[in-house]
Amino acid sequence: MSRARIAVDAMGGDHAPAEIVAGALLASEAFDAQILLVGDEEAVRPLLRGPRGDRVQIVHAPESVPMDLAASASLRSCERTSLGIAVNLVKQGEADAVVSAGNSGAFLAIALIKLRTIEGISRPAIATVWPALNGPTVLLDSGANVDCRPEWLEQFGIMGSAYAKAVLHIATPRVAVLSVGEERSKGNQQVLEAARLLEAAPVAFIGNVEGRDLFHNIADVIVADGFVGNVVLKTGEGMIADLATVMRDSLLAGNLLTKLGTALLAPALRQLGKRFDYETYGGAPFLGLRGNCIVTHGRASRKAIKHAIGAAVQEVQHDVVGKITDLIAPHLAAT
Repeated sequence: MSRARIAVDAMGGDHAPAEIVAGALLASEAFDAQILLVGDEEAVRPLLRGPRGDRVQIVHAPESVPMDLAASASLRSCERTSLGIAVNLVKQGEADAVVSAGNSGAFLAIALIKLRTIEGISRPAIATVWPALNGPTVLLDSGANVDCRPEWLEQFGIMGSAYAKAVLHIATPRVAVLSVGEERSKGNQQVLEAARLLEAAPVAFIGNVEGRDLFHNIADVIVADGFVGNVVLKTGEGMIADLATVMRDSLLAGNLLTKLGTALLAPALRQLGKRFDYETYGGAPFLGLRGNCIVTHGRASRKAIKHAIGAAVQEVQHDVVGKITDLIAPHLAAT
């Protein structure tokens, strides 16, 4: 297999371009990939110091997309921006995937126009991987579509199943709908209709799950609309971060015996923190597009950028777009 070519939006994110370039350099050492940094060459070139600087290529882009720019406005200048040019590299076959920590609304809008969706998929969805206790869980949509139709949720289930099978190596992913109760009769009309559709879809549908099930791997793929999914995602991230702070402050504020015990537990606590650290998972794919697109936090550090590029490499190597296409095709024929 040839090396994956990953276009990275060097100017997108709260800490661009310094952290983006640093993350790309880390990724160039960790993964067998050709990395294309898309951005203002005058700003990016000085950051490529050291022995790894020659492992990445710069593609000049004269402008960047502001984090607060409306998605519609980003389309008007996308031929000149780092994000637009990076997506265009995938469209033209000069890159296999694009990674950005920039304006996610603009990213989705540009990718939709440039790459379009896979046949049979109405809307792309953001898929996030949750570090559940008994194995990872994929949650989608995590924020791309605030208002959803039941048939879109059905498509999310099909895409999530293909992703879990291809990237997480789960032979038969269990798919569920996020609802307010486990009983099939629970939920709003959207959830009830989505569940009915998923029962006939080419996935292993197991019914409803509740919010408390997200960290227990009761399902491998959990489907929700983007409004609910994003609220759940941000709540989970905030809870984990705050819990870590509370644990640290409580342990360090104890007596000498407590502090000695904390020192002994430190390796295990670091391992636990790494397991639930979103930066370890890096980025989340926009599933459903005819191209590999990975979005990550605007505040992403170099570590998160490195892992986001790693996620892009995995998606390319496992042909996620092809597997979603293959899974949706017979379903389209049946409907």
